[in-house]
Amino acid sequence: MDEQALIASARAGNMHSFNTLVRAYQDIAYNVAYRVLGQADPAADAVQEAFLAAYRALPAFRGGSFKAWLLRIVTNACYDQLRLRRRRPQTSLEAMVDDPDYAGTLVDHHESPEEILLRRDLAQAIEAGIAKLPFDQRVVLVLSDVQGMSYDEIAAVTGASLGTVKSRLSRARARC
Repeated sequence: MDEQALIASARAGNMHSFNTLVRAYQDIAYNVAYRVLGQADPAADAVQEAFLAAYRALPAFRGGSFKAWLLRIVTNACYDQLRLRRRRPQTSLEAMVDDPDYAGTLVDHHESPEEILLRRDLAQAIEAGIAKLPFDQRVVLVLSDVQGMSYDEIAAVTGASLGTVKSRLSRARARC
C-alpha cells in the first residue's frame, strides 16, 4: 500500500494504517529529535508527543510531503521540550551515579584503543557544538547534515523560506 492510501485510510480512522505510518517514520523522527535535544529520554518523549499530535491533526493534513509535515511536528515538540527544560531544570540520578570511565557501548575489537578514544572525543565535540547552536540553526543543521534532507525539504519542515534555510545552515556550520 502506498503512503497516500495509508494517509487516507488513517484519516478515515484506521489505526492500523496510522501505525504503519508511525513504523515507517519513527526512526527518522527519533533521530531528528535526539540530535536536536541531545538526550535520549526527552527525544523519545518529544517523538511520542509528536505522533500523538500528528494523529490528532491528521484530518487537517492538506497533502504534500507527509514526511515534512511530520518532521515539522517533531521539531515543534522538541522546541516544547527545550522550553520545559528551561522552566524546570532536572538532573538525572543515573548521570550522577554513573562512572565516567565506563562506556556502556559495545567495543569494536578491530579498532585500537586510541581510535576508540578519538571517535568518542569527536562525537562528543560534534554533539557539544550542535547543542550550543540556537534552536533554529540546530534544527536546520541536523536536517541537512545528519538527515541529508534537501534545502526545499528543510524549508517545508521548518516553515522558513529557502533563503532563510541557507543562511541558518551557513551560520550553524560557521559556529560549529
